[in-house]
Amino acid sequence: MDNHPINDLMSTTMDKIRTMVDSNTIIGQPIITGDVTLIPVSRLSFGFASGGSDFSTKSRSDSFGGGSGASAKLEPVAFLVVRGENVKLLPVIPPPATTAGKIIDTVPEVVDKVTAFIEKQQEKKEQQAAGQDPDIAE
Repeated sequence: MDNHPINDLMSTTMDKIRTMVDSNTIIGQPIITGDVTLIPVSRLSFGFASGGSDFSTKSRSDSFGGGSGASAKLEPVAFLVVRGENVKLLPVIPPPATTAGKIIDTVPEVVDKVTAFIEKQQEKKEQQAAGQDPDIAE
């Protein structure tokens, strides 16, 4: 049994997977806009299953039944941003799925606003201490 039908089935499936999975799938074609080049970067996940069974019938003794399947999932994860000699990785972050995730995402923005407010209040106090009216523009 050198050439069993399951071998052909698996080889065909793996050949199809090879055509889907190459470096151009993970690192996309560059997108050039003016002096900036964007290079998409993706994550590829795939699965493969194959199985079969030999069985005998009254008319044949070498019957085979089998099947195989594969699945692939391609997700964008980042862009390489090339501007001149500078290269930056710009992650693609999916939106938070939960309320807690949304709150956590807004914390930096809230902290920035509170910090700016406190700094502004501190400047007003310093100007008042120096005898200046902080509400009068110079």
